Amino acid sequence: MAPNHNEILIAPSILSADFARLGAEVRAIDEMGADWIHVDVMDGHFVPNITIGPDVVKALRPHTKKVFDVHLMIAPADPYIEAFAKAGSDIITVHAEAGPHIHRSMQMIRSLGKQAGVTITPGTHESALEYLLDSVDLILVMTVNPGFGGQAFIHSQVEKIRRIRAMIGKRPIRLEVDGGVNPETAALVAAAGADTLVAGSAVFKGGTPDHYKTNIAAIRSAAGRARMP
Repeated sequence: MAPNHNEILIAPSILSADFARLGAEVRAIDEMGADWIHVDVMDGHFVPNITIGPDVVKALRPHTKKVFDVHLMIAPADPYIEAFAKAGSDIITVHAEAGPHIHRSMQMIRSLGKQAGVTITPGTHESALEYLLDSVDLILVMTVNPGFGGQAFIHSQVEKIRRIRAMIGKRPIRLEVDGGVNPETAALVAAAGADTLVAGSAVFKGGTPDHYKTNIAAIRSAAGRARMP
């Protein structure tokens, strides 16, 4: 089924959750309005931070039935794709910059029965995606340089999002944005054509489920208003 691009999906990033109680945090954002659960995987090599591996994904899987949107900020990625698939990932996203054979990575993800995502950093031109458009289910535009949560939104990426939306055309590809997303920037990226928003700090600020509910609703509302004709 083709995605409904008028439907805004919110994918809270557990990078900003309390790592001492990740299972409870995942349950909380599930109950408080998250559409997907975004899992940031970092290796200390491709990006300057180390986060979690497939065993943590596997441990979190029983805590929610929501889509696990797993973003591999690792290089090389191919040797680990199968492990993340078996751990319970639903969407596996790989960086175009992480290796020389990104098309092969997309084929591998789909061969494992998962949805394939490709992502580019702020310094990568959208032309890197041109020959992948019929091989992916999701395109993720990074609006910060990957590696850490809480960074400031890079405004030059808004026009890139608009151009990628035009490239996608009528293809059944979700256009996701990750980095510095809050109600203000959510409106900018939604107006440019994004339909799936990753937010970490802006969702988890306040530290309680009630805060999460309010924060998710604020992002969704701002994005939704921006999409209105």
